[in-house]
Amino acid sequence: MVSVAKKILCLCLVLGAAAFADSEGNTNIHDNSRIALFLQPGISFLSFDQREYFQDAIDTIHNEFLVQALDKKDSANVAKQDFQKVNFCFPLYAGLQFQPRQDHFVSVGAGYIYDNESVVLVDQNNRTHNYSYTIQGFPLFLEYRFAISSNLMTLAGESLFSIALRWYWTLPHTEIYTSWGKLAAETPYYGAGFGLSVGYLLFNWKSMYVFGDLGYSSISVKSKKQYADIVPDGPEEKAKWNIGGIQVQIRVSFGVWNKPEVIEDNAVMKDSSAVVNGNTAAPVTPAGSVKPEAIAVPTSEATVAPKPEAPATTAPETTVVPKPETTVAPKPEAPAATKPE
Repeated sequence: MVSVAKKILCLCLVLGAAAFADSEGNTNIHDNSRIALFLQPGISFLSFDQREYFQDAIDTIHNEFLVQALDKKDSANVAKQDFQKVNFCFPLYAGLQFQPRQDHFVSVGAGYIYDNESVVLVDQNNRTHNYSYTIQGFPLFLEYRFAISSNLMTLAGESLFSIALRWYWTLPHTEIYTSWGKLAAETPYYGAGFGLSVGYLLFNWKSMYVFGDLGYSSISVKSKKQYADIVPDGPEEKAKWNIGGIQVQIRVSFGVWNKPEVIEDNAVMKDSSAVVNGNTAAPVTPAGSVKPEAIAVPTSEATVAPKPEAPATTAPETTVVPKPETTVAPKPEAPAATKPE
């Protein structure tokens, strides 16, 4: 089981690195969905330290089989398997995601955690006995995810690195059930733990966005029963355990309400690419943008075709008509004024 888990983890890391390399040239990629549904499968290594109680019980049963053996032949029949030293499982989450602001997300989700560990023992009479324990969890979480500013990243040109903070609650049927009994967990209203992860937008297609997350969660639960109720020679104290741990997750979200796309930026990019490629079509210049004529594009050995000369046009001769002479009548002279003597 551990070797298979290592292979799967290595495969996930290789796929993540490949997706990272493929999206290296993409810039300014954002999640444009206002409301989205998401599905989030993952790989988790549970922080379940109480596995030693079950291993001790298996060792005790194995020793009893050896004691009951009458001869070497019976002793040779006795065999056992050991529980895995790592609790490895594939949790699955689903939920609803909101984006109230650009690159700020609030999500509500629920998940299912299931980890079954079983072993087979053979007694002195060559009869097989199966023993197992199963960790089951139904976590509910509230998440706040925000993008890391590109000014703080040493990798320029990358898109939407984010940090996610979660708070978990546990739903009913979060429990441990074994070959000897069942242990149900309490479900307090104030919650059961927290989670922290770092994510990256791997790629997107239309309204689908794929994020990769690597993080840690601590979901601590307790029960009114004791471990002695579900495993032989277990501690006689109220049981506590953790269903969180290190986890690698892939979130696939589908936008059901998206932001409108901006077309002006695409038009400018098309116009500039047309000028660089030597396109002779007159590009459409949007309002407020730089005219293509203002962009100086170096050309190699460009030949300028001479403009055809316009044919000379002869203006029609104009006939000057003399203006008729006008006769100005002389003004009558005013009589001379005489002073009185």
